[in-house]
Amino acid sequence: MTTYRVCCFLRRFRAASNEPSEAVRDVFQAYTDGGGVVGEEALRRLLREVQGETDAGAEAAAKEVMAFAAEQRLLKKGGLTAEGFHRWLCSDANAALDPRRGVYQDMGSPLSHYFIYTGHNSYLTGNQLSSGCSERPIVKALLDGVRVIELDLWPNTAKNDVEVLHGRTLTSPVELNKCLDAIKEHAFAASPYPVILTLEDHLTPDLQAKGADNEYKRLIAIQLTRRKHDMDQDLKVDPEKVTRLSLGEKAYEKAIVSHGAHIIRFTQRNLLRIFPRSTRITSSNYNPLMGWRYGVQMVAANMQGHGRKLWLTQGMFRANGGCGYVKKPDILMNSDPDKLFDPRADLPVKTRLKVTVYMGDGWRFDFRKTHFDKCSPPDFYARVGVAGVAADTRMEQTRVMMDSWIPTWDREFEFPLAVPELALLRVEVHESDNHQKDDFGGQTCLPVWELRPGIRSVRLCDHKGQPLRSVKLLMRFEFFPSSSSSK
Repeated sequence: MTTYRVCCFLRRFRAASNEPSEAVRDVFQAYTDGGGVVGEEALRRLLREVQGETDAGAEAAAKEVMAFAAEQRLLKKGGLTAEGFHRWLCSDANAALDPRRGVYQDMGSPLSHYFIYTGHNSYLTGNQLSSGCSERPIVKALLDGVRVIELDLWPNTAKNDVEVLHGRTLTSPVELNKCLDAIKEHAFAASPYPVILTLEDHLTPDLQAKGADNEYKRLIAIQLTRRKHDMDQDLKVDPEKVTRLSLGEKAYEKAIVSHGAHIIRFTQRNLLRIFPRSTRITSSNYNPLMGWRYGVQMVAANMQGHGRKLWLTQGMFRANGGCGYVKKPDILMNSDPDKLFDPRADLPVKTRLKVTVYMGDGWRFDFRKTHFDKCSPPDFYARVGVAGVAADTRMEQTRVMMDSWIPTWDREFEFPLAVPELALLRVEVHESDNHQKDDFGGQTCLPVWELRPGIRSVRLCDHKGQPLRSVKLLMRFEFFPSSSSSK
């Protein structure tokens, strides 16, 4: 029993149990023999039929599962027990994204063919107006896989040296050399692929020379195109050279209404960067899919601006081994004028994703007993949905499981997807509270095109996007052709 003190009384609740949910137990039972265990041949069949493994994959996976269960002493008469099956399902080896996959996309194409993990004002520790500047956020971003670092270069007060700061604000500066040394030391700690520096240059020619070497301009690989404030001209494609354009969030929002097709054509060859509007002084972020839908490579994010918009960015760049580069889907690279992608069009459904949320566990290890509710165990519910093109974007919610540290929902949701290549699975858990704002219980965001089918373990992250030590959900992912029903 679990007890909670309320004034001078004790409230007693049934102790948490991490047994499989009824739906998971039913899957296991369908493959058991007369002794209530699953033998190796039945396990291979389960891995093919439920987990979507090939014959060769099922053979290798079955050996891993049996070895895992043997190590845990969860084999009985040579077969896999229900507890052994459940523990393996919840293990990191059975994660929704294959932990062994690594970088698998073609990495030899031009930069314009990739979405690139991009930071904005990478040196800021907090808000855009009065926070400190430091090399530490740059290090953190690089360790998280960010590949584009932005530095704003300004003369110091004596006009004889270079500082990095958010100009014309109250932010305190950091020395340029500290930032460059941090980049040099940590650039390839998380990814071997190129780090790009975007320099917002407010320096005199003398200070420019003092900042890399005497031929400062030779350091600039792709010059920024000066805006003419005429979108027809700004987005003109020069077949002889590659250019780079930078647009603020507000200007970009207008551009996709009037020049959406131009943006897609421009980004097939050239680089486009969009950055948060200046009014976001709290370092909040905009919806990055606004850029990715049109092929924008550098959707700059405030890495200190935690929340749902940044979770989407973190989710996108969990793809391709977390290397910071994700190949743009073919639909965004098709240059045929008659087949140019339009994310606002009424698009046909390409596939259907069925998501089952079985249960969750781990909060009892990572949080104090009274963290969510002082008088009882938490009342958890899960929110599951898809972010992508407008037609695919939707959120659903389970019922609230009252007074349980190990909630069991066994709830199915179906998502018709027109553009699964741009779809991100969103998962959040909250604790219901009748008297104030619901408590946050964890979140994650995963690229749909990399989800492994079958019953999978989904580790949740905290509000900043860092993995929680113990909290996981058990979920199932099934893909069906657009013409068929998943029922």
